[in-house]
Amino acid sequence: MSRARQPPLVTGISPNEGIAWTKVTIRGENLGTGPTDLLGLTICGHNCLLTAEWMSASKIVCRVGQAKNDKGDIIVTTKSGGKGTSTVSFKLLKPEKIGILDQSAVWVDEMNYYDMRTDRNKGIPPLSLRPTNPLGIEIDKGRFPQKDLESLFPGMSADFTSENFSAAWYLIENHSTTSFDQLKTAVVNLKKQANKKNEGSLAYVKGGLSTFFEAQDALSAIHQKLEADGTEKVEGSMTQKLENVLNRASNTADTLFQEVLGRKDKADSTRNALNVLQRFKFLFNLPLNIERNIQKGDYDVVINDYEKAKSLFGKTEVQVFKKYYAEVETRIEALRELLLDKLLETPSTLHDQKRYIRYLSDLHAPGDPAWQCIGAQHQWILQLMHNCKESYVKEQKGKGNALLHSPMLDLDNDVRPSPIGHLSQTASLKRGSSFQSGRDDAWRYKAPQQVVFVEKLTKLVVSQLPNFWKLWVSYVNGSLFSETAEKSGQMERSKKNARQRQNDFKKMIQEVMHSLVKLIRGALLPFSLREGELRQYGGWEMKSELSGQWLTHVIQTVRLSSESLTALEIPNDMLQIIQDLILDLRVRCIIVTLQHTAEDIKRLAEKEDWVVDNEGLTSLPSQFEQCIIRSLQSLKTVLDCKPGEASVFQQQKTQEDVCQLSIGIMQGFIDCLEQLSTKPDGDIDTSHLSVDVSSPDLFGSIHEESSLSSEQRLLIALSNCRYLERHTFLNIAEHFEKHGFQGVDKITQVSMESLKELDQRLFEMYIEFKADPIVGSLEPGIYAGYFDWKDCLIPTGVRNYLKEALVNIIAVHAEVFTISKDLVPRVMSRVVEAVSEELSRLMQCVSSFSKNGALQAKLEICALRDTVAIYLTPESKSSFKQALEALPQLSSGTDRKLLEELLNKFKSSMHLQLTCFQASSSAMMKT
Repeated sequence: MSRARQPPLVTGISPNEGIAWTKVTIRGENLGTGPTDLLGLTICGHNCLLTAEWMSASKIVCRVGQAKNDKGDIIVTTKSGGKGTSTVSFKLLKPEKIGILDQSAVWVDEMNYYDMRTDRNKGIPPLSLRPTNPLGIEIDKGRFPQKDLESLFPGMSADFTSENFSAAWYLIENHSTTSFDQLKTAVVNLKKQANKKNEGSLAYVKGGLSTFFEAQDALSAIHQKLEADGTEKVEGSMTQKLENVLNRASNTADTLFQEVLGRKDKADSTRNALNVLQRFKFLFNLPLNIERNIQKGDYDVVINDYEKAKSLFGKTEVQVFKKYYAEVETRIEALRELLLDKLLETPSTLHDQKRYIRYLSDLHAPGDPAWQCIGAQHQWILQLMHNCKESYVKEQKGKGNALLHSPMLDLDNDVRPSPIGHLSQTASLKRGSSFQSGRDDAWRYKAPQQVVFVEKLTKLVVSQLPNFWKLWVSYVNGSLFSETAEKSGQMERSKKNARQRQNDFKKMIQEVMHSLVKLIRGALLPFSLREGELRQYGGWEMKSELSGQWLTHVIQTVRLSSESLTALEIPNDMLQIIQDLILDLRVRCIIVTLQHTAEDIKRLAEKEDWVVDNEGLTSLPSQFEQCIIRSLQSLKTVLDCKPGEASVFQQQKTQEDVCQLSIGIMQGFIDCLEQLSTKPDGDIDTSHLSVDVSSPDLFGSIHEESSLSSEQRLLIALSNCRYLERHTFLNIAEHFEKHGFQGVDKITQVSMESLKELDQRLFEMYIEFKADPIVGSLEPGIYAGYFDWKDCLIPTGVRNYLKEALVNIIAVHAEVFTISKDLVPRVMSRVVEAVSEELSRLMQCVSSFSKNGALQAKLEICALRDTVAIYLTPESKSSFKQALEALPQLSSGTDRKLLEELLNKFKSSMHLQLTCFQASSSAMMKT
């Protein structure tokens, strides 16, 4: 029957050299199907089957025996494959003999001395071994190669205990450079050692000579007595004497060897004690070693030694071992207390905490050290937060509201990385025109105490909470006890404890989050806390509320902290309270910013310079719009929603408050305009009116050094109102919508209505200032010189009162045109309406007209109507019509011709004055 497998093949051995009894691992192919299949294993010709341990078809472990050959193959023989071959070889090294006084890097078993002469082990005491230096002189190892000595002395050995000992080899190997005088000394030493042995044997013989002679004399006497008296007679006395001799011999022997035997017993006792101390020196030295290793911090060594001692002597019944093991337990208990104190010590790194927890776990400390550490860390974080608040409150009360250097500029000095470390790079905030650009750098280095506190508090939490959270995660997954999950039972207990305490840890995190939020609320939003909470988390002196810029900075700080905590994968429900705080801070920031904006708007009246551009506007509308735009831009980061944040306008109350504040801002500017336009002359600062004359035919402009009159201020205010209505308010509404404001239509509607009301009031005031004098001069002018419509001469032209009225109208036109061309039609139409209405009233009050009176009245009415024709409105046209209807009709063609001639004469004579109406007409048509 053919074999089913190929012959074994050895392809590797590790190690490939060593002394006898070296453990080796043999690797190859077809090394057998099992332990029973292995029939033979030889290394260097020595059978190693007894120590062979079959592992697999490619691996066998065994020990190398005492082989004759120095180097040879590894041959494996199996049932299934037969005798195999080898591609590698093993080199057998000769063991180096180490004496009892030689230094060695490994432990040498002194109790198992191998006698090469008898080829067997002898259990003899260490003190009975032969000296390693028989010559008694200094050994100087030569540098002769071992192979050369072996070839020079084949079959011999340099070991003086060997049967094949070679003195020449020994001298070459150990005393190749020794001088001849020293060798002579060595010979003397050898002779002394031989004499000591001889003297010892001779002394032993001398000590027993007396007993020997006494025994010899007794035997001789017995022999003589037997010859003289016969056997029967002396039998009794011989027996008695023999007993006496034996007793004397015994007593002499006891006396002779009592001291020797006593010394032997004592030596045996000492030897046994030394053997016990040597065998169990680990336990006897362990208390002292534990103390030393604890002082050095080698807790791993202590734990390993303790585990070893516990496994060996934990259940011993030997009193000595019990005593020493109890001492070990005392030291270990002290170590447990020390490690627990270090574990609960704060501050501490996460690495140290994990290390101490593992130590306590390996030492089987009572309780749950990991949970104790978590609880201590939790209390320490809370204490740090409250201490931070107390220190800043105390500092604020000591320094008042003085601005301090913000620590945010020193965040780079912190050795621990922080996600908010880049806050120092934040662009400087600007609040409208309240800060000059030259002061921005100095302003950035100062911050209110509350802002500094929030910076410090959030930095503290962000630096401490990650380690606290990671410690809990390690506690949950069991990595606190074993990174490689070797102690599965301990890990399962840890996971079980973590599941039971999950709610407790959740409460810890929530308590930290609540403390963080309430401390920030106490510093920035004290009105959001209850009275009891305010006493615990507040205590700040709130002399003035923080500006919107500082609140924006605080919001950015809290947002960065929230992002850092979210990155730890803390559940969102635990961090929701921070999102609520951010929302309240955003709402408060918007409210405060709008309130400050309203205050800035009220102060714009102080900045009005009354310098008019070519459109009749001052810089006030532009300053108003820019102030609101800057305010909205400063709120952009606040209004923008970060991931997880809700819209700031999600609450109806917030929408209403923001809407009312926005309306208040618009109304404040409208009040500012009204204040400026109605201010008494004495309260107006002297300023200059700059005029842009675009048409060369204008008759003049306001002198550069003239002060503004109240009528001119009204016109400027009307021009500004017109621009606000058509441009500014609409632009502001777009910015409100762009930034997500709610109720923009309502804001615009209410503001427009209020603006129109102001515009109408100012317009009526101006018309009252300008139209009333003109209207009031008509009646006295008509009847000047006792003029009577019933008795008058034939008309020769338009009378002076009407020319005077036209000149006054032209003056109004010039004043309005100088300020704003766009206001001319509106103002002139109202003035013409007032004049035509008064003229119609006067005509209707005349009881009767003569022919000449009717012709004169019609001439003047038509002259006025034709002159201001471009400014006629339905109301003024109706007034002129009523005035003409009150006059008798001209029946003759002569009268109509005279009327036409007189009208042409009037227009020709006043052509220069009336040109302004035509010019304004063309300008009005262009616009």
